[in-house]
Amino acid sequence: MSLRIFEAKPKTHKQYILKVLSVNTGSPQKFTWEGKEIYTSIFKSPVKSISKVSFLNVEGDEQSDLRVHGGVDKAVYSYDHSYYEAWKKEIKRDSWEFGLFGENLTTSGLTDDSVLIGNVYQIGSVKLRAVQPRFPCFKLNIRFGEDDILNRFYDLGLFGTYFRVEEEGYLNSGDEIILTHKSDVNLSISDIVHCKKSKGEDQNKLKLILENEFIPGSLKDSLRLYLK
Repeated sequence: MSLRIFEAKPKTHKQYILKVLSVNTGSPQKFTWEGKEIYTSIFKSPVKSISKVSFLNVEGDEQSDLRVHGGVDKAVYSYDHSYYEAWKKEIKRDSWEFGLFGENLTTSGLTDDSVLIGNVYQIGSVKLRAVQPRFPCFKLNIRFGEDDILNRFYDLGLFGTYFRVEEEGYLNSGDEIILTHKSDVNLSISDIVHCKKSKGEDQNKLKLILENEFIPGSLKDSLRLYLK
């Protein structure tokens, strides 16, 4: 896989109003994929009303495999609308409905290069802390009905952000995303993606990742292998 990283037009949180375009949820569904029965909740649809957010998930969103999905460090997943535009140049598809990538929040302006690990955002009455990128599995292929989407996802480098819920509450489509706390450590979602894809090429960034208090231990353990 190449190390191609897509970067949206440079932007800062002060220059642009960040916004939730859609809140999306889904329930486990059964599919047959490559001869096996698979349960997945990657099929998500927009919610038409205000949503309650708990420490574990968005109300109405259910995970199929709790070994690798869900939990406090994967409670809410966001994917930016600008990434949809990038994907439209990569593949042909008739429908580009929100929630297509399995995200709970389709956002405007919340790109991987602008989100620092430890940043806290308020949406409605909910406070979310950015803790890690999302590294998807083969079920993304099921969502698109193609067997090469996962590889193309990693190649394109548009991963999105997993959040931990700091304060439970309610949010809705159209809500502004307000940065209430900016991390004092310059370590972005994009930095972690690059570190994983390059197998720790930037050892200084790798050390920052391993020292960071907000990044889940399981992700640190997988990256620690690259420490020289």
